[in-house]
Amino acid sequence: MSGGTAAADFAALLGELKERSGLSYGVLAKRLHMSTSTLHRYCNGDAVPTDYAPVERFARLCKASPGELVELHRRWVLADAGRVRKGSGGSSETTSPEVIPEVIPKVNPGVSPEVTCPEVASSEVASLEGPVRRRPRRALLAGVAAAVVLGGVGLAVAVPSGGTGDEGRRGAVAVSGGGGGQEGTGPAASVSPSAGSSSPGGDKTKGKDKDRKDRGEGAVSATPSSASPGSGSGSGSGAGTGTGFGAGSDDRPGRDTAPASAPLTVDTEPHAWESPCSQRYLIDLPPGRVGPPPPEQDAPGWVAATGAVPSGEQFLKLTVQGKGQQTVVVKGLTVRMAGKRAPLAWNDYAMGYPGVGCGGGVPTRFFTVALDAARPGVVPEAGHANFPFKVSESDPEVYYIRADASAYDVRWYLELRWSSGDRSGTLAVDDHGRPFRTSGNNGRPAYEFPLGGEKWVEEGTTE
Repeated sequence: MSGGTAAADFAALLGELKERSGLSYGVLAKRLHMSTSTLHRYCNGDAVPTDYAPVERFARLCKASPGELVELHRRWVLADAGRVRKGSGGSSETTSPEVIPEVIPKVNPGVSPEVTCPEVASSEVASLEGPVRRRPRRALLAGVAAAVVLGGVGLAVAVPSGGTGDEGRRGAVAVSGGGGGQEGTGPAASVSPSAGSSSPGGDKTKGKDKDRKDRGEGAVSATPSSASPGSGSGSGSGAGTGTGFGAGSDDRPGRDTAPASAPLTVDTEPHAWESPCSQRYLIDLPPGRVGPPPPEQDAPGWVAATGAVPSGEQFLKLTVQGKGQQTVVVKGLTVRMAGKRAPLAWNDYAMGYPGVGCGGGVPTRFFTVALDAARPGVVPEAGHANFPFKVSESDPEVYYIRADASAYDVRWYLELRWSSGDRSGTLAVDDHGRPFRTSGNNGRPAYEFPLGGEKWVEEGTTE
């Protein structure tokens, strides 16, 4: 299939969904936070979105079925591959239907999904962006052998050590938000660098940790033998004063090795809602065992009680405030991946009541993160300002971040870079000592709770 044909097929399905929805380009563009002309170009086949996240939001606004969501994602992958080939002036080889790239990542059975190497996972996503060619048997066998080697490397990289890799979790987290029960009943602290050293007793400790996890007791924390200048925790209110990454974990110039002295704080709300109509959660429970949708302020407790994971997208609210009168420059936010694997095969529950309208203004500082991308970044919404920003004790800033996931179950966190005078540093922002977790929901059984009803019903069946 040629790049032009793939783009035309993708645009045709977009146009079909748009016409069936009965919504105008203007209304859809406003809800998608993009310009009308950009949306029009997508539906006409004049352009292909570089990320799938806005495509999925468009499809959901148009009430696409699970089958249509899967087909739309397949067509986008092919159209995007054609766009990349066209932009790079690549070979004219075509892709036959028999070698359509698989959009669901393969998980190496010999390696636990919890310790997937971020670099390897990213390369899987990046491979979708290049041209797809038939490979001879010898090249295929060589690729399989390389994958086995990379699997072993991924396990070695994911186990914390004294290294300075950017993509792995290193030591204790810096700024924690509230709530969240995705990982078990106990708080899951990161493993300190010293705990990752290879020693005769290491395997025994690992075995005990695995046994505890199997019994549902949560992850076991391995902390440094003595308190380091970078240790500490957020305040009880959740307004985390920056804490460190553990002694000796990263001594690069510019990193604040004593975040307790950082001149700013970050309060994280990992379960803020853009609106009830857009908020969904995946839960590994049948509808009969799930309570009614909570109000937004009660969402953290409801999430912890049900073990829910944000479905399709996660909406964060970060409040950044200086500690004194001195101005602090917030230079930017960087996305760090802690793991990426196949999306959760759980039930999908909508928080909005069917037939009840949702509304609300667009936040001043609004950013998006496409977690399915090979290298996700924090990108300002169209018409919104980008970093840097200035904060002080009397002049805080609030940042809203919508993170989208479609094809993966993603664990991730943020790093906030700051400077003040001749000082600078980095604070990690996560979910109460654990990475944020957002999973795609394509093809999952979906349920809604009728207003005044007594139980969950299949989505779309409420009159």
